[in-house]
Amino acid sequence: MGHATAEAVLRAGLTLVPFSFTGSSEAVAVGNVAVSGYPVELIGPEARQKALRDVKAAFPGLVVVDYTLPTAVNDNALFYCDHGVPFVMGTTGGDRVKLLDDVKKSGNWAVIAPQMGKQVVALQATLELMAERFPGAFGGYSLRVTESHQAAKADTSGTAKAIVESFVKLGAKAASGKAFEAERDIVRVRDRATQLGLMKVPEAALSGHAFHTYRLESGDGSVNFEFQHNVCGRTIYAEGTVDAALFLASRVKSGKENAEDGSRVFNMIDVLREGDMR
Repeated sequence: MGHATAEAVLRAGLTLVPFSFTGSSEAVAVGNVAVSGYPVELIGPEARQKALRDVKAAFPGLVVVDYTLPTAVNDNALFYCDHGVPFVMGTTGGDRVKLLDDVKKSGNWAVIAPQMGKQVVALQATLELMAERFPGAFGGYSLRVTESHQAAKADTSGTAKAIVESFVKLGAKAASGKAFEAERDIVRVRDRATQLGLMKVPEAALSGHAFHTYRLESGDGSVNFEFQHNVCGRTIYAEGTVDAALFLASRVKSGKENAEDGSRVFNMIDVLREGDMR
């Protein structure tokens, strides 16, 4: 995702800061990389403090984009906040409550969202609005959720979790009749055979895709609803990330804080509401 977003930054005609933080393992820190022929230097953990200070001085208006691992989410956010660097975080997982609390308390500027695809976010927001307006509309219905992602994705989809919350507010329960619990009831597909055979994921997209299906069935089985969004590749997320970065830079420049809670932390629905995406 980091590489895909860097490519989207260049396509948008923006300045790509030629540095990227990386883990310390040899498997990750393999040296310099190129993004569309543009050289980018990888910076390990031991050098990132000085590197960020130097980058801040050299690139006024800097916005950091974070696509890392769930285990790094909270520490990375604190690092950006300690340095007062605005950041866009599309990484899922970690302690989300602590994440938002830490960033809001710091007064730092950030867009934090587990889903950066604008169209998927619009669907997510619509379901959230439906849940607010018509709570219990799917009372008595069972919910089955399947999500398929590349094998390297370690956690359950944050988008699936968010959409499930809306369906739960609408009254749906797990097929067992119990309250739906995301980590227990969302079926995660990560194996190649199931993705190719059952999920119909194109082979070329196995290393980067998001296929989600949400099925609702009435208690007597006579009525079924199905919501599905299938994404191949990472372009949809990368373009949305650039929009989020532009939105955040604009907010930093104007000093306009979040109207809902007075913080400087936003999500992708805030970005969509702005209405000036490319």
